[in-house]
Amino acid sequence: MSGRLVRLACTAAMTSGALFASASAVAAVPDPGSEGRSVSRLLTDLQRLYRDTERATETYDATAEKLKKQKAEVARLDGNLAKARLSLHDSRAAAGRLARQQYQNSGEISSYVRLLLARDPQHALDQGHVIGQLAQERIQTVGRLEGTEKRTDGLAREARKALDGQLALAERQKRERDEVQGRLKDVEKLLASLSVGQLAELTRLETSGATEAQQKLVASGAALSSTRPPTPEGEKAVRYAVEQVGKPYVWGATGPGSYDCSGLTSQAWEHAGRPIPRTSQEQWARLPHIPLSGLRPGDLVLYFPGATHVALYVGNGLVVQAPRPGTDVKVSPIAANPLLGAVRPDPDGEPLARYTPPKPATAPR
Repeated sequence: MSGRLVRLACTAAMTSGALFASASAVAAVPDPGSEGRSVSRLLTDLQRLYRDTERATETYDATAEKLKKQKAEVARLDGNLAKARLSLHDSRAAAGRLARQQYQNSGEISSYVRLLLARDPQHALDQGHVIGQLAQERIQTVGRLEGTEKRTDGLAREARKALDGQLALAERQKRERDEVQGRLKDVEKLLASLSVGQLAELTRLETSGATEAQQKLVASGAALSSTRPPTPEGEKAVRYAVEQVGKPYVWGATGPGSYDCSGLTSQAWEHAGRPIPRTSQEQWARLPHIPLSGLRPGDLVLYFPGATHVALYVGNGLVVQAPRPGTDVKVSPIAANPLLGAVRPDPDGEPLARYTPPKPATAPR
């Protein structure tokens, strides 16, 4: 399958709700490979396949993030366990010394008899005090040994449990990776069945549908053409994201050579010095929601009911996004997909006094 076919068909997948309405009026275009399906049906199928792929990708990303944290936890516990075992070794050595001393001194008369027979009772009392201190130290040493043994056993159990969790996550990640790859094969199979005429019609429908949806959105006042100034962090996030324009979409990627949708947005805000959740679902769930009418550059725009796609608002009704497999990071109209809502990573930030939106390397599309 040529790169041109992938790019054209992936472009066709970036559609809004208005696109489906406009597609329904298109007549069927016969083609043996696509089993005579209408262009509108093909468009719907592509949209579904890409949404399924992106949903699987975001699930894979979430597991990858959990696995990363789990590996760090395993490393932390292993480090603590190594220290505990070293401490246990020292405690056992100290307890061994005490045992040997007690055995060697077992033939001595008691400190009480020594006091009765002493010529200097005060000296004997001082010796008894020292002996008492030594006995107390022995008790404390044995107590430390017991405590260290318990702590070491507990850490060993925690480390084993954490490692089991890591192995389970790794296995889940493998299954999710296989699911994503299966989804991509379904996309490739459908793309291979399309004729040049169908691809051209899909592209025309995508363009007209996205334009219509964008016009309706702007007319509603939900996304204003003017640009509010971002915070300093928001500006950094925007400039970073725009600098990635032209780099390929790769599922699970977080740069610097390629990105998936939430990989781009999370890395943009990481670069700005304000880390945010890795996946689009977590970004939607954990960041403060804002109305579309109040968008400012740096805000994240979420798409589809399951928040399976995310883009970064750059101003003037445009977003920068990593759209789908087979496409590159690009600047697009905000309504290129069915909108869910928006969130703000920096709700406590102070907006800049002046702001000039960065110019992308390529035109919005």
